[in-house]
Amino acid sequence: MFKNVFGSGFLVRTAHVILTWVVTLILFLHDTELRKQEETGQLLQPVLFVLLVLVSVLLYFAVSLMDPGFILSDDSDLQFTLGVTEEQQDMIPPTTKSLRQRRCGHCLLQQPMRSKHCQTCQHCVRRYDHHCPWIENCVGERNHRWFVLYLAVQLLVLLWGLHIAWTGFSYVPTWQLWLRTNGVLLTVAVLVALLSLIVLLLLGSHLYLVSLNTTTWEFMSRHRISYLKHCGADENPFDRGTFHNLWGFFCVWGTVVWEQVYFREGSDQV
Repeated sequence: MFKNVFGSGFLVRTAHVILTWVVTLILFLHDTELRKQEETGQLLQPVLFVLLVLVSVLLYFAVSLMDPGFILSDDSDLQFTLGVTEEQQDMIPPTTKSLRQRRCGHCLLQQPMRSKHCQTCQHCVRRYDHHCPWIENCVGERNHRWFVLYLAVQLLVLLWGLHIAWTGFSYVPTWQLWLRTNGVLLTVAVLVALLSLIVLLLLGSHLYLVSLNTTTWEFMSRHRISYLKHCGADENPFDRGTFHNLWGFFCVWGTVVWEQVYFREGSDQV
């Protein structure tokens, strides 16, 4: 279920952890509200902040090392075990490629609907979203919800850290002396602000796509995907409404048979 922590992406994960704890240490060493509270014995916020940072690191490792939904073997008689009949297969317009047990051209395994081969991971991934260089792993069916949760926790940590850094700036009469006094903290604040913006955009985009029950890959490449390119610009065969999409994403565990969802939607429209 999990990768080897010392395998591919070890340097990226190590850099992420070192940067996280270095920034946290700087926030404690400078004259910020965290240090003032620590010195006066008010430990609630410092402890909560450290615990939140720790949770973000643990979530990072979980998402980074988790199996995103790799397809490692063929499912025998896939078409019939999924409950997809030949009549439903014939519902696909003749202008699209056949969906009958499509085989990956790289790993030669059968690809369930919404799966894609990742050139970096060298595996097909169920409900493929994208390959994230930040976590050095794919985001797919098994770890997508954890990836979104990680982004939410990371954003909370970054915004809190930005507020803490702001409280640590010291007033001095000249700019040169101010930069000399607050240079390190200013660098941290700029870095944290930049990362906050990136994470905010990532989290917002993923929540938007999840609410539509679509993936980054499907959103960006629908004109090249066999089961979507015949659909209209605003048509999504997997969309079951915002509430059901969010509920299914965050609260329903296990493998979803997307062929059944796809053909059921198609039957409802006939």
